[in-house]
Amino acid sequence: MDNNRMGFKRYTQLPMPYKFDALEPHISKEIMEPHYSMNHKAYVDNANKFIERYEKVVAGEVKDYDIQGILRAITFNVNGHKLHARFWNNMAGEGKGGGKPGGKVGDLITSHYGSFDRFKQIFTEAANSMLGAGWTALCYDKETGNPQIMTIENHFMNKVAGAPVLALIDEWEHAFNMQYKTKRADYVAAWWNVVNWDDAEKVLEMVQG
Repeated sequence: MDNNRMGFKRYTQLPMPYKFDALEPHISKEIMEPHYSMNHKAYVDNANKFIERYEKVVAGEVKDYDIQGILRAITFNVNGHKLHARFWNNMAGEGKGGGKPGGKVGDLITSHYGSFDRFKQIFTEAANSMLGAGWTALCYDKETGNPQIMTIENHFMNKVAGAPVLALIDEWEHAFNMQYKTKRADYVAAWWNVVNWDDAEKVLEMVQG
């Protein structure tokens, strides 16, 4: 093997950008703490585990392997990590979240949906009709300039490739069932009070250059 071959770097879970109780009463500390410390951490740990196995496959150290299984496991866990990292930053507590977006995001939504209220209605319908586990997201397609509502089923992307996420809601049961039980619609309604439009604005400005 080539001794100059670079190894595959591992993923790191960054600290939460706020305290676990910062989103209360809309999303409780009892949800946020295990969601970050257990669920998100598991995606990071498993992503690194399968990357280590993939690295051994590349190096020829493993002869019996399922390459599609390894690649699918990497995709699932890396996406789980990246989506959660995006999710934490896309929420804000202590009265800093919610409301209507201003700036470029607000203009973008209004120009395509007619009003924020109409956008909110359609996004909510998409979130409430999600089948099984996954995410609902507002993405920006740089090629067309479209702000597109999309779903991410499980952790596998059902969205336009390369379209960055401006805002998103985690709809896996571990994100809400301790507080909202089976009432996902109530959780979706509560999420609108913590969505961080300032964060969405930063992403859009970065993408648009």
